[in-house]
Amino acid sequence: MASISDDEVLDIREGTQKSVRRTLGKSGKVEDQKEPNVPEGNLATDDEYSFLAPGRDYEPMNTTHVYTTQEKKTLASYESLDYLPSHSDIYKNWIKKQKVSLFHLDVWFMMGLIGFCVGLVGFVLHQLIEKIASVKWEITQKYIDDSNFVVACLFAMGYGILFITFSAGIVIYLRPCAGGSGIPEVSGFLNGTNVRHILNIKTFFVKFFSCVTAVGCGFPVGPEGPMIHLGALVGGGVSQFRSETLGIKLPILEKFRTSESRRNFISAGAAAGVASAFGAPVGGLLFSMEEVSSFWTVTLSWQIFFCCIIASFTTDLFNSAFRDFRYTGSFGQFKTNRYILFQIDEGVDVNIFMFIPTILIGVIGGLLGAGFTIINLKITKGRKNLLHKIRQDWGQKLVKLLEPVVIMIIVTMFSILMPKAFSCTQFTCIQGPTGDPTYGCFNDTRNQLHVDVNVVKYTCTEGKPWQVDNHTFKTNASYNEVASLLFGTLEDAVTFLFSRDTHIQFNYTALFSVLPFYFFMVLWACTTAVSCGALVPMLMVGAVYGRIVGRLMVTMFGVHQEGYWEWMDPGAFALIGAASFFGGVTRLTLATTVIMMELTNDVQVLLPVMVSVMVSKWVGDFFTHPIYHALLENKCIPFLDAEPQVTVDKKKLQLELYTAGDVMAHPVITLKCIEMVTVLSDLLLNTSHGGFPVVKRGKDNEQHFFGLITRLELTVILMNEDLFVPVSEVEEIDSEFVSSQESHWIEFDQLNIHKLDNPEQTSEKLNKYIDEKKYKNLTLDLKPYINQSAMNIPEKFSLKRTYVLFRTLGLRHLTVTNSRNIVKGIITRKDLMGFSLQERLTEKINASREMNHIAQPGNNVI
Repeated sequence: MASISDDEVLDIREGTQKSVRRTLGKSGKVEDQKEPNVPEGNLATDDEYSFLAPGRDYEPMNTTHVYTTQEKKTLASYESLDYLPSHSDIYKNWIKKQKVSLFHLDVWFMMGLIGFCVGLVGFVLHQLIEKIASVKWEITQKYIDDSNFVVACLFAMGYGILFITFSAGIVIYLRPCAGGSGIPEVSGFLNGTNVRHILNIKTFFVKFFSCVTAVGCGFPVGPEGPMIHLGALVGGGVSQFRSETLGIKLPILEKFRTSESRRNFISAGAAAGVASAFGAPVGGLLFSMEEVSSFWTVTLSWQIFFCCIIASFTTDLFNSAFRDFRYTGSFGQFKTNRYILFQIDEGVDVNIFMFIPTILIGVIGGLLGAGFTIINLKITKGRKNLLHKIRQDWGQKLVKLLEPVVIMIIVTMFSILMPKAFSCTQFTCIQGPTGDPTYGCFNDTRNQLHVDVNVVKYTCTEGKPWQVDNHTFKTNASYNEVASLLFGTLEDAVTFLFSRDTHIQFNYTALFSVLPFYFFMVLWACTTAVSCGALVPMLMVGAVYGRIVGRLMVTMFGVHQEGYWEWMDPGAFALIGAASFFGGVTRLTLATTVIMMELTNDVQVLLPVMVSVMVSKWVGDFFTHPIYHALLENKCIPFLDAEPQVTVDKKKLQLELYTAGDVMAHPVITLKCIEMVTVLSDLLLNTSHGGFPVVKRGKDNEQHFFGLITRLELTVILMNEDLFVPVSEVEEIDSEFVSSQESHWIEFDQLNIHKLDNPEQTSEKLNKYIDEKKYKNLTLDLKPYINQSAMNIPEKFSLKRTYVLFRTLGLRHLTVTNSRNIVKGIITRKDLMGFSLQERLTEKINASREMNHIAQPGNNVI
């Protein structure tokens, strides 16, 4: 928290401070202090760090992230949020009027309503994606069947360019914050940072249609990340029964219009988004708990789990009845292939030797996951540098629009033309219970080894099967391995890779051709200005290299479909590989494991999946932060991680050895319970503080800490001139306000706002209070509006426990007092971020070393 000198505080109180006429922004902060002096897009032009400088894009988990001077200004521009509402007299009066439902039935109802709405959104989104994708690939395949590759390419490219231009255009020109997955922004908001527009209804529609068109047209991205953001939007909107954009405010369930309730419902919506996207209610709960939400309780776990169940149930119910919006006549029949995305029909028994390749896959997942994160950040920063060189705004937007178009052209041409470089592969099986693989064999009832009948033929022979004897069928059909992985949606490709008893369905050449292409295309695509995620693409990448390891096992030891070596199934290793890459990029352990189980219904490989995820996390942590935390740092959104990482001279500091007084901001501007109107107006116009400690005179005649009041609350109160009282009529007493004075209070609803409706008019009033003489002797009583449950800690309080307390309770301000309860300093979110702790503790350590050096014999200074 920034502060001004004691002399300036005295000048303000005595009325001698010359105020510069300023205007407040919507957040209540002074407008000329709101925006940092950095180029558009948070580009740090003062970034002079080397390519792999520790603490930048390459930052192991024990390394503190380093911000440039311009990035620190961007950090300072964000407003923080309190998790709990201000516990003032007017809040307690408002709470008394709210009805308390038996067993909190209203909360459970709201959780169910959010789950239903998110499930419905997920159903419509996936139906639209399937429709757009099926039209593209059906027509393209028709042209390929006619050997008309030129027309096939032109149609597929034109189709893709049309949709991707729309997808990127609405984001760039209507709502830039709707781009990407939205997970970092939602995580930052739930951690306590106010990120503008991310929970706006306009953001919802732009996010939805951008995601539908981008994924449906074949852009190498997935809808799961945006579904999490869409779920958070639904949770934040439905629960409030109001919309500032639409001007709607329904007079029902007003008790949910507090910061605590709103953020709980947003957490539930985000979890329901995962549940709807993956059909994984438990995975949604764990994803929200492990990645998105910062504040958690057991009761909230039950409620969010219920919300996830309803979301998953709703999506599955509608999917059972409709496909491409056509009624299937099977309403209520939850077919396995519709509610389990990658159903595994045949499991394998785990063998202790299986963990050797599993650990190898985990290492690969960690390395590729770290590489994915680093390259992602490099591409993002490289784009910002390029756009910074283009001075015209229209030129920057045009480049952003053309970039996904270029990717769409590359992906389309590769998908359609690359399979031509590969010869057709015959169907394969084993005739008899044992033996070598036989080509041209379609099926054998005595052995499970086969090729999936849904593989893409491309230009290969369609063929027909015929019966040789009672057990054996043969065919002259063939298929294209690369086309099977590139045609259609990513879900289709992942299904082929996960399939069991298809040991030699894909050869090394096809797998090694697809792996680097999709790795870099997914990397590039998910950084562009479209609404997209990378979760299913990550499964695709991991499944490919997992399948390579499994294929290597088959090459070395042969095909074994029963007995001791049955575990060597490439499909099982594809699943393990997908989990390892997912874990290597996100570093989620619980959520990744459970989501993979719910996605595939293959519990038999649970233990290998756990091992691969843990190994990939350990390896990835050695090189980088998790992807979503790295993106938070790249976007300069203030975020407090679960565990603070502070290193000085390459050594991790033990924060229990330091105190809150070592990092607090001081001196602090304090307010009295009854304060001059001119002082309050001057503070709002000439400081950037988000809150002010309030002090009260005690029996020892000293000002003791009484509570805290925020900037927005002060601003709203000052707009009501009927609350002003002349100095001559004020008698400052220690007793609290009596109930007879409640009629003059501002209602909690008026103070419970997130931004100012008319900042220009507010600024004019504040300047009028300072300029006109009639306000010089007017005061304002703040007692009813002071947060009397504002936390304060002593100066000697442990720094580590300060961090835990601040993050666990979701605080915005933490006042530091001495042993006599006199305010000595204040701690805010930015003070507890790793870089700030590092800077202040480094100064303390260096000062301590200098003192020790001076104290040494022979070093006395005369």
